Amino acid sequence: MAKQNILLLLLSFFIIVSITNALTTNHSDLLCLGIDGSLTATAAAAAVKSVSTDFGGMTSIQPMAVLHPSSATDVARIVKAAYESADGFTVSARGHGHSINGQAMTEDGVVVDMAAPAAAGMTPAPEVSEEFMFVDVWGGQMWIDVLMFCVDGYGLAPKSWTDYLYLTVGGTLSNGGISGQAFSFGPQISNVLELDVVTGKGELLTCSEEINSELFHAVLGGLGQFGIITRARISLQPAPQRVRWIRVLYSDFSVFTHDQEYLISLESNYKKFDYVEGFVIVDQTVINNWRSSFFSSSNSFDIISIKAKANVGVLYCLELTKNYNDNDIDIVDQEVDELMKKLNFIPDTIFTMELDYIDFLDRVHKSELKLRSMGLWDVPHPWLNIFVPKSKIGDFDNGVFKGILGNNSNGPILIYPMNKDKWDKRTSMVLPNEDVFYLVAFLRSAFNNGDETQSLEFLSNQNNQILKFCDDAGIEHKQYFPHYVTQEEWKRHFGEKWTQFIQRKVEFDPRSILATGQRIFKPDFTKCLASSLMDSHKDHSYFTI
Repeated sequence: MAKQNILLLLLSFFIIVSITNALTTNHSDLLCLGIDGSLTATAAAAAVKSVSTDFGGMTSIQPMAVLHPSSATDVARIVKAAYESADGFTVSARGHGHSINGQAMTEDGVVVDMAAPAAAGMTPAPEVSEEFMFVDVWGGQMWIDVLMFCVDGYGLAPKSWTDYLYLTVGGTLSNGGISGQAFSFGPQISNVLELDVVTGKGELLTCSEEINSELFHAVLGGLGQFGIITRARISLQPAPQRVRWIRVLYSDFSVFTHDQEYLISLESNYKKFDYVEGFVIVDQTVINNWRSSFFSSSNSFDIISIKAKANVGVLYCLELTKNYNDNDIDIVDQEVDELMKKLNFIPDTIFTMELDYIDFLDRVHKSELKLRSMGLWDVPHPWLNIFVPKSKIGDFDNGVFKGILGNNSNGPILIYPMNKDKWDKRTSMVLPNEDVFYLVAFLRSAFNNGDETQSLEFLSNQNNQILKFCDDAGIEHKQYFPHYVTQEEWKRHFGEKWTQFIQRKVEFDPRSILATGQRIFKPDFTKCLASSLMDSHKDHSYFTI
């Protein structure tokens, strides 16, 4: 019997080896790996086409196959097959497809569609610990579902958010995850207690501050280079019932940034705002863009007349919220009044709205639905997100907001500060070398409507002008959702973390098979495992597009 079992094991081994060595391009062959989910390898299939584009709408790459996993084991099996294959193939995890430049795509490999389980209910459901205030969620779970599950069932909620909730947990944790709460609680990657990760070797590992800590910190903000997040343990807090949402206007940029920096410096949990963001208004289109659900015909303002009165070409809007419960309304009134008295906005430009906590967090989706109904959502999105150090934000205003942009914003332009001490320097994130830095996000949409200033070519060129201006002006910025195409650009981006980034890649993805759409490392299947990557660094064999 023992001899028979050994023979069966050997036979299974040779079957798997033969499948992986054949590059596993056949659907039935891949299922022989023991995958419980669904896998599609037909080029014309809708599942394959659906992962061949992304939100950016500027890149199209068709994969060899698409896996809809039912568990972390499925993910581990496909990655292990790629790692052990003699010919090799790449694996890219895809969340909600909200990347801009094809970062979640792969041409000669398998896309793991984390947000589309093989069948409803097959992937693990969230699990909340009320005692220890955390929730365990599947890496492909969308944040809106996490929010609803935690609030409706337990009256709890994660602490830090993104502005748009129809993104996956694994996707945002691979990039950072920021919004107006980041000044207080840090980004989403600062609110993770534990992860399950499939490395580039096909190993399914649990990691945290105490267990496999190097992998834990590598994956957070690691752009998918070191592993695929299949489970995340997210810290929770009691969820408020209501939100007071406030907007005020500024004509002086230095006053605007001074007030923002003052607000994020406040330490008290009770006498500060819960959310601080801002945006730039260079024309009247703020009323019609996808972040304008705040305004209505009865709650709006005339930008042109305010600009004329202030004799300026650009206005700045400070956006604030205060969370509260229904029985705390009197306390909230007092605290908000005290805080607003210390701000120096344009008189008579304060606008306020009261709404449910969930409705505030899900505000962008409501505008998305409106734009979809108008056919204005599925268009190219040449977005540019950069971190700018506090000391240079005035130069940026003069050169970009008052210079390069002209009189057309063509979409929201966010600007808000964050405290660097809320970010863990052990993660893979790279930030400006100052205690306070700003996110500046150009969230534009391109239209083929005959207006050159709204075309993809014009906006893409303008993004390049903005980046060139930063370089010429000595503004040591960092891209958020970075997109580079040469070795030198990536080395410059990671700076002093570049050596560590390479070391982590060698340890956790030695064949460079993960997230090749990021164009950081080029897989080389002609050599053996780790030596391939080490040699590539010696002969500079990176992606150069």
